[in-house]
Amino acid sequence: MAKREALRELQSRLAERLQATRQETDAASWLAIEAAGHGLLLPLAQAGEIFALPAMAAVPHTHPWFLGVANLRGRLHGVVDLAAFLGLRREPLGDVAREQCRLVAFNPSLELNCAVLVDRLAGLRSSEQIRAEANETAWRPAFAGFAGLDPQGRRWQEIQLAALATDPQFMKIAR
Repeated sequence: MAKREALRELQSRLAERLQATRQETDAASWLAIEAAGHGLLLPLAQAGEIFALPAMAAVPHTHPWFLGVANLRGRLHGVVDLAAFLGLRREPLGDVAREQCRLVAFNPSLELNCAVLVDRLAGLRSSEQIRAEANETAWRPAFAGFAGLDPQGRRWQEIQLAALATDPQFMKIAR
């Protein structure tokens, strides 16, 4: 009898934890990153794993924003410097700045072995933390989504990775 009660109690605690985890995941809808000092939001459902900066093999005759290919968990991924692709950075990153950089892989559901180099991870953000910006700027490529401000007044721009994955400029890495 005591074993059954202990089992029920354990199941009840696990169900409560699972529910709390689901609610936390629903509330956190973006991975906040920085690229050349700009705040960007990547939808969690479209982002994959996050990696420390690995060794990369350069690919000749490609745009400067295409950094090369990297082996991420046994699979080759093209690596794009997101800030350089967006035109936010003109010069290559120095060695000191590279220490904070991370690669954010595209979610496998997007069927594109690609990762973007980000300057810094800034945590998770939810729709409760970012309010829609009333006066959006003219920068609106097809892959730019929601734009908003956090309570400190910092501007955040969503980058839809699913739309970026089909953008003709993004897909054309050759010069």
